[in-house]
Amino acid sequence: MSPTSILLLIAGYFGLLILISYFTGKEDSNAAFFKANKSAPWYLVAFGMIGASLSGVTFISVPGAIEAKQFGYLQVVLGYFFGYLIIAYVLLPLYYKLNLTSIYTYLKDRFGMVSYKTGSVAFLISRTVGASFRLFLVAKVLQLLVFDLFDIPFAITVMITIALIWLYTFKGGIKTIIFTDTLQTLFMLISVVVTIVFLASALDLNSIGELITYTKESNLSKVFFFDDGNDSQYFWKSFLSGIFITITMTGLDQDMMQKNLTCRNLKDAQKNMVTFSIVLIFVNILFLVLGLMLTNYAAINGITASKDDLFPTIAMLPEIGIVTSAFFLLGLIAAAYSSADSALTSLTTAFCFDILDIENKPETERKNLRKRVHIGFSVVLILVILLFDLIFKDVSVIWELFKAAGYTYGPLLGLFAFGLISKSLIKDKFVWIIAIAAPLLSYMLNMYSKELFNGYEIGFEILIINGLLMFLGLLLIKKKA
Repeated sequence: MSPTSILLLIAGYFGLLILISYFTGKEDSNAAFFKANKSAPWYLVAFGMIGASLSGVTFISVPGAIEAKQFGYLQVVLGYFFGYLIIAYVLLPLYYKLNLTSIYTYLKDRFGMVSYKTGSVAFLISRTVGASFRLFLVAKVLQLLVFDLFDIPFAITVMITIALIWLYTFKGGIKTIIFTDTLQTLFMLISVVVTIVFLASALDLNSIGELITYTKESNLSKVFFFDDGNDSQYFWKSFLSGIFITITMTGLDQDMMQKNLTCRNLKDAQKNMVTFSIVLIFVNILFLVLGLMLTNYAAINGITASKDDLFPTIAMLPEIGIVTSAFFLLGLIAAAYSSADSALTSLTTAFCFDILDIENKPETERKNLRKRVHIGFSVVLILVILLFDLIFKDVSVIWELFKAAGYTYGPLLGLFAFGLISKSLIKDKFVWIIAIAAPLLSYMLNMYSKELFNGYEIGFEILIINGLLMFLGLLLIKKKA
């Protein structure tokens, strides 16, 4: 595809999103922006959450990591499923019972104001880092495919990327996102299927049965790793990490829970979560199969691209065809924006409710305050993405994302776990100190794990370790009965 064609495709796509925003954002109220008036159909929320959960990081990094990690990521995905069940039957009943808009309000009622602010700040940092990682990856791909050819600097690419998100979310917020996420998930899944169909033809696989056999017989399709407990892909480490990654990055995350809290009632929200968790397993399998086919296609055709460059490079080859290339771009953009747009909205929500206490502001000030915060976080995302451009040059972004999440979400995991498991009160004023100390100590353990633990290499379970350290720290500041 020519750069002009790509620009026209992007313009048409965002024109459609803005059209959806026009119809869903007419109300322009805080009730619609923050909670979609609690009237969202559960099946739309479930379908849209697929794209929001996968994001552009999964779209690019999971297929690109097959050569190095085989199908080991599926171990983490299986853990996700059980994590979603815990969210559906432990956390969602709590959130609906308390009728929360910001889920961190629970910490104020359970422990006190410092815990409440600490939890919300942990989310603000976590989601800012996570959303920036995702957008950084997509902006780099768009820079390579389009904007470099027009000599447009990367900073301008990033500004355009964030400006487009702001444009279609600034009125409708989460109400708009429920519908745009549905569209974006559809484009993402079509993109994966179209690419698999092309590669199957190129690799002489003429039926689904042949594709399944091809996948099973490949030495890259190994799923389970039980041999070496020190290996970062060891099954129990990956599986348990998947459970806790889901609990924290979905169940304790305002972004993901804000969508669930738009459902009409708890029963609908639970149906959404369970349905979504089952479908997500099969969608991730599609991405892994796609990665296997891309890796083999590259080897056969002498293509040297690897990691995060693998899928974009092959998808834009002339022999791939304009239809497959177009759907790849649509899928990439859709996957990225389906997570990034809700991140911007949830960051705005958490900051307005938890930091600025918007509910106690005069009614006349609330809408303008929300809009200023929305613009402010747009600027923050731009700055963080540009910072990542200086730091990360050759990485498989999904693994860096999970590493970062292990440090930033750990305090949230420890706080909520202590609140739900223990009935004890704590010395609230010291919570922020524990929330800083736990990630720092986790980082030191990760750095020297091989020396300290006889060759043991810490993987995604850094999140569990961090949460446990936070939990133990809270025990130290527990109030005496």
